[in-house]
Amino acid sequence: MKNKLVSGPGLRGGRQKWGILMFSMFGSFFVIVFALVIGGFLVTIVGVLSSWHKNNNSPRLTVTAFIVAKRTNVTQHRHANTGDVTGAHGYHTTSSTTYYVTFQVESGDRMEFTVDGSEYGMLAEGDRGKLSFQGTRYLSFERC
Repeated sequence: MKNKLVSGPGLRGGRQKWGILMFSMFGSFFVIVFALVIGGFLVTIVGVLSSWHKNNNSPRLTVTAFIVAKRTNVTQHRHANTGDVTGAHGYHTTSSTTYYVTFQVESGDRMEFTVDGSEYGMLAEGDRGKLSFQGTRYLSFERC
């Protein structure tokens, strides 16, 4: 009697179908998520390479400009100590700063470039000089 309940055709067949359906759904979900993650990486890589290629093929220009604004963007990252992803041994925080300078050229157009920290510290709002750039890539600024 016990064997009939456990191995009955209606009960067993229903469990097998449900198990196959769940496995099939998990497999499909896993493949979709994996494809989205890989797709996101590919889109990012293509965008970076496209921008790099466009900048390399752009002419190097030097124009008279003055600095109208400076800004920074500070991001903080929290990491678990000693490689423990649970954080049981505490956390340490690191930060990174991105520096931006906005230049205005004689035509009135404004361009914002990312610069390194040492360059950022040497520039002041209102400085006038020769801005050199290639596409969206900042090259240098020399005061006049």
